[in-house]
Amino acid sequence: MMTVPVNEPVIPAEAKRYVLNALETGWISSAGKYIQEFEEAFARYLGVKHAITATSGTTALHLSLAALGIGPGDEVIVPDFTMIASAYAVLYTGARPVLVDSDPDIYTIDTTQIAANITPHTKAIMPVHIYGHSADMDPIFSIAQERGIAVVEDAAEAHGARYKGRLCGSMGTVNAFSFYGNKIITTGEGGMVVTDDDAIAKRVRSLKDLSHSPEKRFVHEGIGFNYRMTNLQAALGLGQLEHIAEFLKKKQWMAQRYADGLKDVPGLRLPVTKPWAENVFWMYAVLIEDSFGMTRDDFRVALKERGIDTRDFFTSCAQQPAIRALGSAQGPFPVSEDIAQRGLYLPSGLALTEEQISAVISAIRDIAHV
Repeated sequence: MMTVPVNEPVIPAEAKRYVLNALETGWISSAGKYIQEFEEAFARYLGVKHAITATSGTTALHLSLAALGIGPGDEVIVPDFTMIASAYAVLYTGARPVLVDSDPDIYTIDTTQIAANITPHTKAIMPVHIYGHSADMDPIFSIAQERGIAVVEDAAEAHGARYKGRLCGSMGTVNAFSFYGNKIITTGEGGMVVTDDDAIAKRVRSLKDLSHSPEKRFVHEGIGFNYRMTNLQAALGLGQLEHIAEFLKKKQWMAQRYADGLKDVPGLRLPVTKPWAENVFWMYAVLIEDSFGMTRDDFRVALKERGIDTRDFFTSCAQQPAIRALGSAQGPFPVSEDIAQRGLYLPSGLALTEEQISAVISAIRDIAHV
């Protein structure tokens, strides 16, 4: 029986060569030429002034918020439906995440509910581009500009995605990317902070490196963090970034194959793409409707029995025990709670083959009896 993993990365020859060079030259820690080259290449790709490497998408978000001076007593608007790291980054600063329900079509933050959650303590809005689809950014910028608050894009899942032609992660005050192993561009673990603001970039660079004094190393002017990416990771990321155009093309092929093969399966809701978005389909996310004839969990079991791996949607932040224990759950959030119960994503890695995707489609059609 064929097995199909939910994700498997592609490591280009250039990436392997750069990593080997870093190993052979001994530059394996957080100094070395690939750090700067990766940062500069990523900034060029996005069309921003500054790109600053970090150890993860989570720490990139933390650095972004900390560089804005967000701390105890402040609030940040965060979608309820997101990976928990978005809310954690706010909590790390001592601020409070204020959760907002989701758009029922594209699962990003419901922009119609943001204004009602703004208070005098609100310092930023954190839209998260979910599963490769952009949040609706214009209403967010309108609210932020009117209230004088920052926008921090969580673009962890949206490498190459666009909103009205603009690249996700290039629009906000300061923004964050993840390069975890399942991302379109991967460094295994890793992240990037991007901004056009010189002062914010300077603060991020200091904060991520223990806040060393620029005049004398090992004199620390503030509370900093050790969030430095290694040269080995940057070498891998640089080699990956050189192939982003073909990676995005592969994602479009995957999405079209799934759409063609599954469009007539009753009760299986396929991803929606808004006219203003260029969806990169980081993961091919589907919803199981009542008319499908079985629950999401039973469907996952049936696929697993056929050798096909899947993943549940995120558990909404308000339902997370860690958030509830802090008394920060708020709610209810009917949309995010519903999609968290009914959603899953299919095998979506860049290494997915025609044989594998055909097997997934055949298995789904067999389970659905179509």
